[in-house]
Amino acid sequence: MEDSRLHGPENHTPMAIGRGRHVSVPTLQGVYFIATGIWPLVSRRSFERVTGPKMDFWLAQTVGVLVAAVGTVILRAERRQRITPEAELLAVSAAGGLALTEAVFAARGRISKVYFIDALIEGALVAAWAHGRRGGKLS
Repeated sequence: MEDSRLHGPENHTPMAIGRGRHVSVPTLQGVYFIATGIWPLVSRRSFERVTGPKMDFWLAQTVGVLVAAVGTVILRAERRQRITPEAELLAVSAAGGLALTEAVFAARGRISKVYFIDALIEGALVAAWAHGRRGGKLS
């Protein structure tokens, strides 16, 4: 018997992404986290061109590895239809934590204002999870 807490409709409500295409919130977040996480590992030049120069680039790479790891876990859980409360908590807390720190430090001028864009995306992911939890339709 399948555990009703796993992969219920609130956890994978599809979001419309264009002309009849839909993607679940966990898939969207997983792919986004993997892509943005590996970016500083793949191309320092393009990463710093967008986000600004870094004194300790290893720190950007470390955060990238962790973000990509979280994205991989979320994506794997979604593909295995195992979005547990713990996987959802990981997804929401990672996105919320990133949104909060990016917004605060961008507002203080410690990091580039471009991080406000990522903070908005992270906030939208948190809102999408919350909307799905309430049973709302995202498409």
